[in-house]
Amino acid sequence: MCWTLPNTLLGLLAGFIGLAFGARMRWQRSELALVVRRWPWGAGGALTLGNVIVHTGERLDTSCLTYAHRAGHGIEPPVSLADHERAHVYQYMLLGPLFLPLYLACGGVNARNPFERSADRYAQSGRGWWPWAGRR
Repeated sequence: MCWTLPNTLLGLLAGFIGLAFGARMRWQRSELALVVRRWPWGAGGALTLGNVIVHTGERLDTSCLTYAHRAGHGIEPPVSLADHERAHVYQYMLLGPLFLPLYLACGGVNARNPFERSADRYAQSGRGWWPWAGRR
């Protein structure tokens, strides 16, 4: 968690700003993250910054469509948003301050981004959160 502290500080800043507008914070041990719920801005969904997950909903454990499904790359069943974001927490914990530059270099929020594909894979199977892990 120390390795990703610069990213976590960005998440804490976002979370504290959201608190002033009705957001709520709570440590969720299962996610290894401080979860900021009811984030008042954005079209929906979640954003992970280090060990902070910011999301617009009431509950993080909700269903969402995979990036591949939304992009029309196939029909896939919905996955748990909590599981998807937990994969990003693991990615941050391993890559630390390198995560954001690598994530952006891989295309950012995009169905082709290996970080998003692996987070969806993890949410589907409970395995494979590392972006360059072989598919099994």
